[in-house]
Amino acid sequence: MAKKNTHTSETPATQLLRAHKIAFTEHPYEYVEHGGAQRGAEMLGLDPFTVIKTLVMQDQHARPLIVLMHGNRTVSTKNLARQIGAKSVEPCKPEVANRHSGYLVGGTSPFGTRRAMPVYIEESILALPRICINGGRRGYLLGPDPQVCVQLLQARPVHCALAE
Repeated sequence: MAKKNTHTSETPATQLLRAHKIAFTEHPYEYVEHGGAQRGAEMLGLDPFTVIKTLVMQDQHARPLIVLMHGNRTVSTKNLARQIGAKSVEPCKPEVANRHSGYLVGGTSPFGTRRAMPVYIEESILALPRICINGGRRGYLLGPDPQVCVQLLQARPVHCALAE
């Protein structure tokens, strides 16, 4: 029988939130490779619309950016590029995303990234009363108010969601 981990160690994300006195809840779960936000939502009994993915992407000049998207939606890269004034936007390769963020793909948080990057947030996320977003480790979500993304990360609202 596996031992349940009740202690969660600090990550750069939790350190940043605590340093700014931001309230959040912690939601550890058993990580499944390639399970994504949908699987995390399912394991925690959450609506996948409220579980937010942190996606590291890049523009045509390979400049990195972060997109925050509902767990059950995909990003229209064409719509995103148009809204941010880029010719094109595409997901970074996992090893590139890891290097930019300082986190492993599957555990990427927009908080406490290694490199400062512009952050874009699907506007409908900001209407939610609370979200769950990666806390900087695979199998670990945080539950802050979504407005924290704008206040702390200067996240810019965009409309680029496609239903999965």
